[in-house]
Amino acid sequence: MKILVIGGTGLIGSKTVAHLREHGHEVNAASPASGVNTITGEGLDAAMAGTDVVIDVANSPSFEDKAVLEFFETSGRNLFAAERKAGVKHHVALSVVGTDRLAASGYFRGKIAQEKLIRESGVPYTIVHSTQFFEFLNGIVKASANGEAIHLSTASIQPIASDDVARVVAKVSVSTPVNGIVEIAGPDTFPLSGLVQKFLKVIGDPRDVVADEHALYFGAELQQDTLLPGSNAHLGTLSFPTWVEQSGLAKAEAA
Repeated sequence: MKILVIGGTGLIGSKTVAHLREHGHEVNAASPASGVNTITGEGLDAAMAGTDVVIDVANSPSFEDKAVLEFFETSGRNLFAAERKAGVKHHVALSVVGTDRLAASGYFRGKIAQEKLIRESGVPYTIVHSTQFFEFLNGIVKASANGEAIHLSTASIQPIASDDVARVVAKVSVSTPVNGIVEIAGPDTFPLSGLVQKFLKVIGDPRDVVADEHALYFGAELQQDTLLPGSNAHLGTLSFPTWVEQSGLAKAEAA
């Protein structure tokens, strides 16, 4: 099977590419550096020729409201024009659990627009809704910092390791399109504020987390279950302690 991975050199993309190649698939890891640009359209038609499946795990380089929306809308339109021309049989996109509940956030409005384009594209599709990656915790810290304190919601979160995400994305891509959403999450649930405090301790960051149920998460106020998947979600296997051990974060701090 010939598979094109948009964002194929990033965190999830590179791991997805590796999984697929291990199973004998012909995979093109596409990125602007490789001459495939979904914003300008450069290289898209050539990369798409003969492709059976397109996996889109690319993300906006900017989280500014207007830039995010423009990225996902422009990229989506260019991708689907090329996919329809090439006769692509399955479009797989990585998105976020709770996206439809986070419209107050500019970033998630961009993701909502992306998913709308997917549903209306006419290309058979599967949208993988993932909870937050453990690897994204540092990004949450940066976005929520206020001086020496980090203000975070007490809402629940069920984070997942990027290795588990990539494994599911690879598996979904070679399966029949569901023309709907598949949810994935980690094995354990934490208060967002509590998990980030654990993470700071692991990396040796002395700052404190201020637990505040009204603290905004990328511009949106969370309800207790906003970031949680439904009861039929596929669960990853890597727990937070196992991820910490495998990532080398604790060892790096100890050294």
